[in-house]
This record gives sequence, C-alpha cells and structure tokens, in this order.
Amino acid sequence: MATQSTIEWTEQTWNPTTGCTKVSPGCKNCYAEVMARRLHAMGAAGYENEFKLTLHDSRLRQPLERKKPTVYFVNSMSDLFHEEVPDAFLNRVFSIIESTPHHTYQILTKRAERLPTYFATRPCPENLWLGVSVEDKKYGVPRIDYLRNINVPIRFLSVEPLLEDIGPVNLGGIHWVIVGGESGHKARPMREEWVANLQIQAEAVGAAFFFKQWGGWGADGVKRHKKANGRVFRGRTWDAYPTAPHP
Repeated sequence: MATQSTIEWTEQTWNPTTGCTKVSPGCKNCYAEVMARRLHAMGAAGYENEFKLTLHDSRLRQPLERKKPTVYFVNSMSDLFHEEVPDAFLNRVFSIIESTPHHTYQILTKRAERLPTYFATRPCPENLWLGVSVEDKKYGVPRIDYLRNINVPIRFLSVEPLLEDIGPVNLGGIHWVIVGGESGHKARPMREEWVANLQIQAEAVGAAFFFKQWGGWGADGVKRHKKANGRVFRGRTWDAYPTAPHP
C-alpha cells in the first residue's frame, strides 16, 4: 500500500516500481538501496528482489483507493524513468495520475534525458510536479535543461545530496528548489555557502526555496546525527512550496 512519508516535502509515497541502478555520484550512498535490503531481510512484501528493478502491477491502483486529496511522491524507492521501465508501464502510471485529479503527484528522476522523448507525444497531467536530482555540476546541472523544456505545471529540483558548489545556474522556468545534505554514517559534507548560493539564485527568479536538512554534517562542519544538525539554515527554517507557475 501507499505509505505515510517521513520526507519533509511530501505526504505519502507510492512505489509502483522498486529498485534501481546507480548513474551518478549522488547515488553512491543511496538510502533506498539500504532500505530495500533491510525490508528484504524482514521479508517485506514487494522486496523479494531486494534492490533489483521490479514493476509492481498490484500497486498501480493504490491512489484510486484514497478519496482524501493527497500529495504523493512517486517512487521514493526507485526511478520511474529508469531505462528498464517500459513506456507501456509508464503509460499505466500516468493513466492513474490523470484519473485521480484530486491528488498531486511529485515525480523525481535522475534519468532526465528520457523526459523529452516520453513527453513528446503525451501531455503532462495537470496534477503533476516533475523534478530532477541535481547533486553536482557534471551530472546534476545538465538535467535542468531537459526538465525546463517539459510543459508541466510545476518543475522542481531536488538538490540533495548537494556535493559541491554548483556555481551560477539557470533556474529560469523552475518553480521549486529543494536543498539538502546527505545523511547516514557515510555522509559527505555540505557547506553553508553552497546552500546560500542556491537560495539567493532561487529568490532572484521567484522560485520557492525549501531547505530539507543538513544531514550528517552540521553548518559548523561537525559530523553528528542528522536530527542534531536539524533544518535551520542562517537562523531560520525554509519551508516554501510552489503555488503557481511563473515565467
């Protein structure tokens, strides 16, 4: 079933696919892979294949069973646009999204190069927020251009884990910027000035800015549990959400 999420910027998760493969440095310490192995060890349904990409037909109708308007993060445990997910299965996922306009769906991918091809002949649903992961300059930043050219109501960036200062970046056409550091005992540090660079640029174009977490390293450069490091950036929490598309 779809589950209540602990992710700060969504309400529920819906995983019609599980499992993935690594494509860039942001994948190195993948939380979903660690969780899938744990669930497999516990005998949890749906994780018989551990973190091997798996399509779950039985999960497709889950959002239809919920009448309360809900924000769903699609595939917290996978990448919906993984190259091994056939278009036919994607079509079924988007059919559910279109048939439940009372819900809002957030889809995040590192396979941004697939977006223009898939959506070339298909309109994006009006209740879809589409995002890409941006962890660095080499792999992450190029994904933004693929996203920018998709006609979708809300475009967002998940800049997590932020692994370096990505410098000046074109945020035109981006409605929401989420930034966060890496968690876990192998977490790589994030610096305050890297976050500030993105916050300033998001504000300049009118994009909402959401600071998710410091993760395993605090603003002071000290490694500790992510709960102790918290979510405060420069004296406050940043919890903005996009409200409407802007130019």
